[in-house]
Amino acid sequence: MDLICDGFIIPQRWILGIMGFFAIMNAYMFRVVLSVAITAMVNPSNHNKTGITGEVCPDPGINYTAPRVTFLINDKYNWNEETQGIILSSFYWGYVVTHIPGAILSEYFGGKHSLGLGILSTAIFTLLTPFVVRSGNWPWLVVFRVLVGIGEGFTFPALTALLSSWVPSSERSRIATLSYSGVQIGTVLGNSLSGLFISSTNTWASPFYVFGGIGIIWFVIYSLICYSSPESHPFISDKEKAFLEKEIEKDSKKNKKIPWKHLLTSWPLWALILAQIGHDWGLFAMVTDLPKYMKDVLKFNVKQSGLWSSLPYIAMWIVSITSGWLCDWLINRGIIGINFARKFFSTLGALGPGIFLVMASYAGCDRLLAVAYFTIGMGTMGFYYCGIRVNALDLSPNYAGIVMAFVNGVGAVSGMITPYLIGALTTNQTISEWRIVFWLTLAVLLITDVTFIFFGSGKVQAWDSKIEKNVVKVDPTSKADFYNNCEEIQTKTEKL
Repeated sequence: MDLICDGFIIPQRWILGIMGFFAIMNAYMFRVVLSVAITAMVNPSNHNKTGITGEVCPDPGINYTAPRVTFLINDKYNWNEETQGIILSSFYWGYVVTHIPGAILSEYFGGKHSLGLGILSTAIFTLLTPFVVRSGNWPWLVVFRVLVGIGEGFTFPALTALLSSWVPSSERSRIATLSYSGVQIGTVLGNSLSGLFISSTNTWASPFYVFGGIGIIWFVIYSLICYSSPESHPFISDKEKAFLEKEIEKDSKKNKKIPWKHLLTSWPLWALILAQIGHDWGLFAMVTDLPKYMKDVLKFNVKQSGLWSSLPYIAMWIVSITSGWLCDWLINRGIIGINFARKFFSTLGALGPGIFLVMASYAGCDRLLAVAYFTIGMGTMGFYYCGIRVNALDLSPNYAGIVMAFVNGVGAVSGMITPYLIGALTTNQTISEWRIVFWLTLAVLLITDVTFIFFGSGKVQAWDSKIEKNVVKVDPTSKADFYNNCEEIQTKTEKL
């Protein structure tokens, strides 16, 4: 539909989707920057170790003392793998806490301010992180990363509440996938640019300053052009506003009660939560620790590590965008139903990453083959986005923010576990240690996906307040059509 809105060629719902994309992109740049920077903060744990021949890849000639990768003595830290795991996981301790409060605020007051202030606070904390690190006390870095997570915990619930107010079901997979695909682009830019900045400036602190500044700029633009609902938007055209009012059915009661009991006892919701746990287990393991695998196991330098670590997420972004369009096309043509689509694409997003991550560990020290397997595996994870990522909007358009808070908040528990667990399992950073990690990831992905297949759903749930039980709506155009519809309904009822 071609809508020109008071000088805007792009419809306002797509502008929101684009700004949502940049919000998630910023959020993930803030999240992954430490994963790359920490490889420059500490010495590789297996460098120059003896007694583990055959488990560690040979050094291809990287000079760790070369001037271009030498950092000030105060910028180098002797943190072991478990300490690094605690530092990397601490973000998720705060991230889990603010999902439900963020969702409640978004449901009652609109998602604009929750999303904007969440990103702004995270940007400011990111800017200040180098000052905390240089205090020399790593527990203070843990505290600060918890604060970063608290700010970012508002992001997904607020954005989902916004999308539920702006996006009709016919465009749900496309616009929601566009916004959520900021995960991949943010990870790509966070990994690749962090490596480039660190290498070119000889300090791991530079990407924190750059990404924090970009986040503040996003907040200013977003505050000026985005609004919580079509009704409150001053620039939307009457044509688009009428279209959205027709296509989006929302509970208009300001004091609507959140159906907590039904939410907590909904099988489809818990199946979605488990599927999210599996997805996040695989995603967070790679987002947090793939740069370490590239540098400490495959022996890439910090610049190469950032660049090669970003490649799998480029593939993931391409797959997520194309599969979102394909998913909508298949559903709108009546080729497949929403329920089947969500489960089919989620299964592709579970099997691909699990299988190819395991294969990457069997590639051994063949660096190109390992990167190829990582790229294919994480690329197939892009199918998740038209599967479980948009399923919160399917289950409850009226409480999508709350549903997303449950799903993303509980799913983020994976982020609390995986970095520390990986650090504990890979104390020597050997291939065999990482192989255990990847087999464990495959098992988690399979178990959670099977649960979603059996108990998940693509239908609006009965506890969503817009459902009118036991009411058959008939819109006859003539008396004959009316009686034909009645006979058809009666025949179907008798068969049941």
